[in-house]
Amino acid sequence: MAALQIIELFAGIDPDGQPVVERLQVRVNEDDSCQLVRSPAFIKGIASGDTIKVDRDSQQFELVRRSGNLAVRVLCRGDSAALSDKLTPQLEKLGGELDMENPRLLVYSIHVSCGFAEIEEILNSVCDGANSLWNYGNVYDPEDGQTPLNWWVDILKPE
Repeated sequence: MAALQIIELFAGIDPDGQPVVERLQVRVNEDDSCQLVRSPAFIKGIASGDTIKVDRDSQQFELVRRSGNLAVRVLCRGDSAALSDKLTPQLEKLGGELDMENPRLLVYSIHVSCGFAEIEEILNSVCDGANSLWNYGNVYDPEDGQTPLNWWVDILKPE
């Protein structure tokens, strides 16, 4: 098993116009591609288990292979601990994992085969839309935020 390493990827521009990078834990493969250990908080289009190729100069990446995991981000106005207490056990029952927890943000990875309806029902039952809201990190086109990427169609296809 490859040792874990930290990579930095470009995550966007902050309100002051400064570039933002997100540090991600990865396993580096023999071909120098990287497998994500956790879903990112800010970088769109990828999730835990995905394999990417990184251009270390530009901090941009190219997706090599999807794992089938959805990246789910839950944003909170107040402390996220109470939300985590409600959400985490329900998502873990479906095989999901809490990848990151801080006072304003929870990041989960959960396999798409669990079903969008089941996952969304759990999230909607806990997040009220005012003090907490959730979104997918790798379901919609990072450019427009609305066009479904549809990468899950092949994964969910019956054998």
